[in-house]
Amino acid sequence: MLLSLLSIMSSGSTATCQLYSSPNLARRRASSCSFIKLSPKASIHAPHRAPEILDIAGELRKVSGRILDAFVDLTFKFSNQPWLPTQSNFMPVDEIGDAVILDDIEGEIPDDFPEGVYIRNGSNPLFGGLQSASSVLGLSSETWVEGEGMLHAVSFSRATNGGGSGGGWIVSYKNRFVESDTFLLERRRNRPSFLPVVEGNPASVIASYLLNQLRYGKITKDMSSTNIFELSGRLFAVTESHLPQEMDLLTLETIGSWDVNGLWDRPFSAHPKKAPGGELVFVGADWKEPFLVLGIVSADGKELKHKVDLKLKRGIVCHDIGISERYNIILDMPLTFDFHRLIKGGPFIKYEKQSYARIGVMPRYGDSDSVKWFDVEPYCMFHIVNCYEIGDEVIVRGWRSIGSMIPGPDLGRNKSQWFSRGFNRKSTDEYSDGLFFSRLHEWRLNMNTASVTERYLMGTGFSSEFPFANDLFGGLYNKYAYAQVVNSEASSDAGLPKFGGLAKFYLDEKDATAFKLENLDSEYMKVERRKLGASEFYSGAAFVSKRGDFEEDDGWIISYVHNEQTNTSQVHIIDAKNFEGGLVAKITLPRRVPYGFHGAFIPVTNRL
Repeated sequence: MLLSLLSIMSSGSTATCQLYSSPNLARRRASSCSFIKLSPKASIHAPHRAPEILDIAGELRKVSGRILDAFVDLTFKFSNQPWLPTQSNFMPVDEIGDAVILDDIEGEIPDDFPEGVYIRNGSNPLFGGLQSASSVLGLSSETWVEGEGMLHAVSFSRATNGGGSGGGWIVSYKNRFVESDTFLLERRRNRPSFLPVVEGNPASVIASYLLNQLRYGKITKDMSSTNIFELSGRLFAVTESHLPQEMDLLTLETIGSWDVNGLWDRPFSAHPKKAPGGELVFVGADWKEPFLVLGIVSADGKELKHKVDLKLKRGIVCHDIGISERYNIILDMPLTFDFHRLIKGGPFIKYEKQSYARIGVMPRYGDSDSVKWFDVEPYCMFHIVNCYEIGDEVIVRGWRSIGSMIPGPDLGRNKSQWFSRGFNRKSTDEYSDGLFFSRLHEWRLNMNTASVTERYLMGTGFSSEFPFANDLFGGLYNKYAYAQVVNSEASSDAGLPKFGGLAKFYLDEKDATAFKLENLDSEYMKVERRKLGASEFYSGAAFVSKRGDFEEDDGWIISYVHNEQTNTSQVHIIDAKNFEGGLVAKITLPRRVPYGFHGAFIPVTNRL
């Protein structure tokens, strides 16, 4: 009955939502959503329409919106998903207000440390928890990666009078929600409004899709909670299901969504990459055709220089993209969107371990026919650390696992138990434990012979994720990579990822005391590790490079660290060259910082 009603309501109708992308924040906060029914050839903006007709259309729009709101309120019941005691630091926090000067600093911030902002994004549910919505059709729920985006920023500036809170430095902390238009809408209503659409009973998910589209003109919220990136002095928060949100680097105020001067009208990948020369390369993945479109924006951020449909035959989750000096590297892995599968009673997003997997190598400004596809063993990889070229080969290095923790278990399975087994490092059996056990992997793609060689670059001593490197070497040969090390026991207890260490990988150095290269005899890769205490965990680690003529690992690692025993959060600074040595500085923050996703250090020179 519900689906029939929705079908009738959507027939010949257009849902519109005045979600403005303007820097004029007052106008954005005054925006409102509505539903309007139009004939196929009619337009309420036609100049010959009489004012009386426009008034009638406006009133009908308001009435239709109220009817749909009342229908949802009557039919669906929202509820917060419960937090486990072991998930206490995944719980959201409030905004702190004005920036707070930090004076609890152990150690010294180096004189050659660059001025800038260390900033990290993450999920911070607006109404206290991730949402579920129940109805006669069943339950639909938000996944663990959803929730409104919140930025946490620590700013470093030199004191002009030689004073300051850290030996000649002024260090401050501030946090703020990413105020997308959908965020403003729900905060204004002071209740959840968008129905969850990623996981749950298929009938409930389908109804949620349709109702969100009818009410707001889009099927999901603009959360912008995954990553942040900088382009030509501008800061953006992003999640791959929608457009990035431009943010003010100093105030963390949301400026508005970025559509590249109206030329990009689809999702935007969570990990765009700067090619050598500064151009921004990215993709937009969608559940409907065109499934994957690649874009290139000029280094100054003003021009969309290239846009091409890659003509994939299926919808895929494409979280990351690689670049080398001449090529774009496309990941076509079997983590798929499939609305037809959903209609048949299956999940909308699923890792199809029996399906094909490919890696595509495309000339920077090529078209779909120019992509050279390499068939590889099925894989799940969310994060590439770097790609580069040597002779006829393109080398791709990233973190590979045998299964996906997104979106979650199949309907009816115990979610906590499923996540716990996935983090269990004692086994990597495809059908039980270790699905999320992630390791550094390498593909060598020969552009001349079309051959592929692939191997893990580390054994099973530990699982790691959220890799990063010196961004000055993006697309070029590099010798070092870094990643957060999973605390498998703590992650199993929480059913969510916790990172109790950091690792530095010497990609082309061998060390008999380190970890064996799995596919080679008698050869080892050098790895250094840092471990925190049993109740301490990293979040959003990033590389801070010395600017100028320095070696690749001349710089620092910076990360948020939370101590669950004392419930305090800090920022740690580590000398990348002395990776296993003592901390350079430890900065205590005025409040708890929840675990989140990706971080970066933005030098203030990038804003000039």
